[in-house]
Amino acid sequence: MNNYEQILNKVDHTLLKPESTWEQIKKICDEGIEYKTASICIPPSFVKQAFDYVKGEVKICTVIGFPNGYNETAVKCFEAAKAVEQGAEEIDMVINIGWAKEGRWNDILDEINQIKKACAGRLLKVIVETCLLTDEEIATLAKIVSESDAEFIKTSTGFSTEGATFEAVKIMAENVTGGTKIKAAGGISSLEDAQKFIELGADRLGTSRVVKIVKEL
Repeated sequence: MNNYEQILNKVDHTLLKPESTWEQIKKICDEGIEYKTASICIPPSFVKQAFDYVKGEVKICTVIGFPNGYNETAVKCFEAAKAVEQGAEEIDMVINIGWAKEGRWNDILDEINQIKKACAGRLLKVIVETCLLTDEEIATLAKIVSESDAEFIKTSTGFSTEGATFEAVKIMAENVTGGTKIKAAGGISSLEDAQKFIELGADRLGTSRVVKIVKEL
């Protein structure tokens, strides 16, 4: 396995733009299959169509409470359950960031666990939107997610003021426990950056650009 393949195997090949069309999603599916990415990450409304199209050749990931995270917990749980029913194998949820600012850590933990239950055994990644948090809040959330039933903590939606940073991933890596994994997402625009995030401790990368770069090479 060459270095490109090692990176691609950790990529959630992503298209979440509001104006995304089925033709564009289909291209993401095809590329995910061809380049053997970890998954394709697409809007919930395309999950069923993509599931029928890929026929199990690539995992389907979708987003819940996206991108702002302030939906009611019951709504997020419904979204997650519906996505799983339609074929999603991985769920990326957004926390209530206002709760983090208020220090409502138990409420965040409870919500993560409720959504994980709605995922019916599928993989759950918890987006915390690091650009809106202090270093201390990032560290605390790494511990909260480690305590929860979710498998991953994820840096960003890619829809706020900044995506993944090396510093945020470093803080997460220093504070996760119990096998909790890290997903760096948003703004990963080079193979060098992708490799650096992996070296810092990221086990997944949410990006639309890495496959494009490898194709051009």
